Amino acid sequence: MYARPPTAPYAVSPANARGRFHPEPEAPTRSPWQRDRDRIIHSSAFRKLQYKTQVFVNHEGDFYRTRLTHSIEVAQVARSIARSLGLDEDLTEALALAHDLGHPPFGHAGEEALNLAMKPFGGFDHNAQSLRVVTLLESRYAGWDGLNLTWETLEGLVKHNGPLRSPPPYIAEYNDKYKLELNTHPSAEAQAAAIADDVAYHSHDLDDGLRARLFSVDDLKHLPIVGEALSAARMSSLDVPPPRLRHETIRRVIDAMITDLITETQKRLRKLDPSGPDAIRKSRQRVVSFSPAMADANQAIKDFLFSRMYRHWRVNRMSAKARRLTEEVYRLLLADPSMLPDDWRARAGEPGTQRCAVTVGDYVAGMTDRYAMDEHRRLTDISFNG
Repeated sequence: MYARPPTAPYAVSPANARGRFHPEPEAPTRSPWQRDRDRIIHSSAFRKLQYKTQVFVNHEGDFYRTRLTHSIEVAQVARSIARSLGLDEDLTEALALAHDLGHPPFGHAGEEALNLAMKPFGGFDHNAQSLRVVTLLESRYAGWDGLNLTWETLEGLVKHNGPLRSPPPYIAEYNDKYKLELNTHPSAEAQAAAIADDVAYHSHDLDDGLRARLFSVDDLKHLPIVGEALSAARMSSLDVPPPRLRHETIRRVIDAMITDLITETQKRLRKLDPSGPDAIRKSRQRVVSFSPAMADANQAIKDFLFSRMYRHWRVNRMSAKARRLTEEVYRLLLADPSMLPDDWRARAGEPGTQRCAVTVGDYVAGMTDRYAMDEHRRLTDISFNG
């Protein structure tokens, strides 16, 4: 029978927590990171993820992943990793659920367009935007802007991909008033959430690509890990129908990835022998990691998805339209912020200023795919029906 491992000495725990920017009494029924998780789930930004693109624009089909379903899948994988390694599951889950809060509509196409349009004003970075969402843009509490998350959650959010040598402007600005130790690795919990992101999006993008017929099962035979999983799935039954073959293959891919990273991480932990969470942060390399062989396999999967899915002509058409729409909405509102809704117009100030540019960026980044398309129609439709 499965037994949950005890929390490890290198795990983050309430005993070594660093608190919140705005001090609050602790909740009697929840740990600090359960409270962070709940605040994230109840946020407006989290709900909007349901209608934000992962790869396929939301209206393309009901079964494709969105940013919300992706975040839930990341959280499930991350909790499994955390449990196996004796980490704090609640902090890991909170970070997994929050990691995409800053994404604009239309996935990477929307981010590329917004970054290009905002270049004269510092550009756009979804990781920095996630920090803006949880420290500034969410307005749910009487005493402060944002969600007032714990130091550990904010640290893991901004260092999602490791130490930040040249942080985006907002992260640098926030770090000046609330030091997040940008030059170190994040906690093991944050590393687990980050690598769970890789596991989830590689596996479910393969699933969505097969479902959309952008490539076939036989196209996967040459891929490391995936080819072996496909062969094993076919051997599991003499006559596996295509949908079940797809699911059998993907679940075996996920299992192989998680098994490898737990084995490799345990090896690194034995070598490092960390006495506390700060030893993880000060390590020379990431501790929660794939083996070199699995890292190479993941890169091969990423390269395949890039050429056969992310740059497929059908996806290219959606992406091109999404970039044009996002750029045009941003440009129109920057030139004339009087067209913004009242509360946003009050924040924007004068047209073309830094303040206006950032405010319009916040407004556009917070849109869902559907709202962005409706807003574009309202701004450009000369029939006066909007």
